[in-house]
Amino acid sequence: MKRTGAWLTVYALEQIGARFTFGIPGVHTTELYDALNNSNRITPVLVTHEGGGAFMADAVGRLSDSIGVLTLVPAAGLTQAASGIGEAFLDGVPMLVISGGPRTDTGHLYQLHQMDTHKFMGGLTKATFHVTRHDQVVPTLFEAYAIATSGEPGPVFVELPVNILIMTDEIGELPQFRPQQAQSLDVATELARAAELLAHAKHPCIFAGWGARDATSELIRLAEWLDAPVATTLQGLSVFPGNHPLHVGFGFGPSAVPAAQNAFAACDCMVAIGTRFAEIATGSYGTEVPDNLIHIDINPKAIGANYPAKVGIVGDAGLVLTQLRGEIEAKMPPRNADSEVRERIKRDKAAYRESWYRNDVADIVNPARFFDELRRQMSDDGILTIDDGNHTFLTAELMPIHAAKSVILPTDFNCMGYAVPAAIGAKFAFPDRSVQAIVGDGAFMMTCMEILTATTNGLGIVYYVFNDGELAQIGQAQSIPYNRKTCTAIGKLNIEGVALATGAAYLPMNDNAAIAGVIGNANDIARHGRPVIVGIRIDYSKRTAFTVGTVKTSFGRFPLNEKLRFLTRAAVRHVVG
Repeated sequence: MKRTGAWLTVYALEQIGARFTFGIPGVHTTELYDALNNSNRITPVLVTHEGGGAFMADAVGRLSDSIGVLTLVPAAGLTQAASGIGEAFLDGVPMLVISGGPRTDTGHLYQLHQMDTHKFMGGLTKATFHVTRHDQVVPTLFEAYAIATSGEPGPVFVELPVNILIMTDEIGELPQFRPQQAQSLDVATELARAAELLAHAKHPCIFAGWGARDATSELIRLAEWLDAPVATTLQGLSVFPGNHPLHVGFGFGPSAVPAAQNAFAACDCMVAIGTRFAEIATGSYGTEVPDNLIHIDINPKAIGANYPAKVGIVGDAGLVLTQLRGEIEAKMPPRNADSEVRERIKRDKAAYRESWYRNDVADIVNPARFFDELRRQMSDDGILTIDDGNHTFLTAELMPIHAAKSVILPTDFNCMGYAVPAAIGAKFAFPDRSVQAIVGDGAFMMTCMEILTATTNGLGIVYYVFNDGELAQIGQAQSIPYNRKTCTAIGKLNIEGVALATGAAYLPMNDNAAIAGVIGNANDIARHGRPVIVGIRIDYSKRTAFTVGTVKTSFGRFPLNEKLRFLTRAAVRHVVG
């Protein structure tokens, strides 16, 4: 039988269970989009910008069992999408990046969009493929999917030349996709050593990252057996329920909230699972880790990379935790729940929140009171997308997350503009769950027009825009050492005008008295399939624990002469302005 490369591409995508593609069609991909239109399993989604499409695909890959797929024109489409592809690469998110390509059958050079896309994509993906024959299309996409979803996940790039997509060729029997079988673990020695360390520990603790996202139930059982406090990474906010009495917060070092710092102060044995101990997770490497570190990760390169591990175990978090728990239960009975540890966590959390309540100011919204009400009105399985900025760490410190895989945000790549389109990808993947976004005004301006995609597709998403007229996270980081802010004030943003332009509803939230009513109204509108933009006059005057701690940690590593230079300059500027 004869088939076009476009038909074969859609066949392969259906076989691997893809549900959506995101992108903008161009001359190299018209045949592919026509074939996608004939599929009853895959919905091609038109976006306003390929960068937004990449964040939508990212959200699908993070939250669902399906993979996010980009269908792009070569060169310009790829460069537009590069930030979202890079975010997925550094954050460990599976993604298929499919682009058309210049013709390979003419011998001509300087074709439209002709460039070395593989050199460009090489640093942003786990692998790249260039298909040159029709019979390569399906096997190549199957291999790309296997690479994207195995080990530490990530994006894979496949270039399909336009002549392959448009033209037909004889094809033999089509292969059927068969998922990879889970590999068995051969880590008995390491598990036994880890269990021995934990059995003799007086104050074990657990630090869990995004790699444990599918192992929440096992993580809870381990924590309760050990009576161990649990901190999470920023990306891993949802891997352990925030309303569990052993949950302490995001991070555990000088940049963490008091509950986490105090609970981990005497830690003599740590289980770190699904975390790379990256810069944000450690507050710029300011955390102190005990000698008895048990580091579990699916990526062998991550183990011991920044902090030496006494025991390193390579494997899937769920499989490792299941076997580790079996080893521990054979060596020790469950610890009696230490009411003092749990009470201290509870007191510390309450005191930290009270410190925010004391910061109430008239005619402006207190972040803690906003998150109190958002949590009260939001279902446990509601999905929250967060952008990059000061609001990121406010959310991490003040918004308890109750369900696994219910919050996503950019981390190691830290790309602003993530939350608006990511919320759209989340809503496509889970149309029956509430989806809300927390985004600062600076990040909002980068991708706000993507809300038109939500309106066009009838997606009821609530966008909470923290509006202070400044790039607040950088502004605060500048003001501490420099005593001035440079290039952080943004122009006056008419958020209601953005709503009018994109067809979204608009609601202002100007003070604490308005919080409950506005959130309720926004939810009512969203339930009827219309996106809502809530402009929040937010109070950023109180710095987060993360900002204060990280600035101090970074400054503390400076050589003495550089410290003196910074301090002298700040003091002079404080006096003379």
